[in-house]
Amino acid sequence: MSAARPITTLRAIAVTATLPLLLTACGYGSEAKKDDAKTSAAPAADAKKLSASEVRIGYFPNLTHATALVGLQEGLIAKELGATAIKPQSFNAGPSEIEALNGGSLDIGFIGPSPSINGYVKSKGSNLRIISGSASGGVKLVVNPDKIKTLDDLKGKKIATPQKGNTQDVAFLNWIAEKGWTVDPESGKGDVSVVRTDNKVTPDAFKQGSIDGAWVPEPTASKLVTDGGSVLLDETSLWPDKKFVITNVIVSQKFLKEHPDVVEAVLRGTVKTNEWINANPDKAKASANAKLEADGGKPLDAKVIDPAWKSILVTDDPLATTLKTESDWAVKAKLIEQPDLAGIYDLTLLNKVLKAAGKPEVSDAGLGAK
Repeated sequence: MSAARPITTLRAIAVTATLPLLLTACGYGSEAKKDDAKTSAAPAADAKKLSASEVRIGYFPNLTHATALVGLQEGLIAKELGATAIKPQSFNAGPSEIEALNGGSLDIGFIGPSPSINGYVKSKGSNLRIISGSASGGVKLVVNPDKIKTLDDLKGKKIATPQKGNTQDVAFLNWIAEKGWTVDPESGKGDVSVVRTDNKVTPDAFKQGSIDGAWVPEPTASKLVTDGGSVLLDETSLWPDKKFVITNVIVSQKFLKEHPDVVEAVLRGTVKTNEWINANPDKAKASANAKLEADGGKPLDAKVIDPAWKSILVTDDPLATTLKTESDWAVKAKLIEQPDLAGIYDLTLLNKVLKAAGKPEVSDAGLGAK
């Protein structure tokens, strides 16, 4: 059963996380930074006290992290934490956020499924747990319509993905294999030239003609459309239920053990944030854009954020079966060895929160902590 609700009618859903071993940047900067927004302000003196004086929360300045952006901007997470202060940090790459979590400088993070897998496997299951879903959606295949008019036209063309082994890269390699075409996963050479290109420079590469299209997440996909590109494929069509995990909420196992009340409060905040987003889609879109501006200094243009926002599904459900599928695709592409994902989820507190809110509980697909 799913607690997911679309922001609006879904038009494009896909993956934006990174697959194990090789992870991609998801934002448009380069440094992790502390957030000085109103959400880091000291709580009221009479606020309820929890077991920790502060909680350090990481996220990416990306629309696929809408729950974090809106929850922080609107104070919806802070409200549930009472006297526990939020210390937000924005990251632009999975490895740096996992490093912060593993190094003890971060407690909870919004992050894609693949860095979650990577961090869990590399620590042999000792450093993190996935405790909630956050989002699904937002990846499209955008092409130059003068060069590519049908999917068969991709053969012989140069198509960008964000990085070797990242989720979009693996999804594209899987799609190519199902077409009966071959591509060397290491070099990207074959029936289609897979060009690994950072999302920050993909729009310029597209405008200059050095690539013919790109399999990319939002808002890069919508930026390409504003530059004359055409959406040829919506990755949602590749998934049986037209939804799959793109952003999880993870926690340090140490923090979860020592401060379960704080983790539960954060999850109450994320569940209420997702509910508010769905009830107020236009206000939520403006709120997310305001947070992006606060973090990066420049909001997204309406021509970019409007279609991109419609591509995102906020969800409490971690869509655990799809995480396993994404991992299997990477194994099939011979980019990784089969990982042991047993115990990667602990949805106990999330399901407690959902039950209290009268919402259906969600499944860990048999990958929960024992």
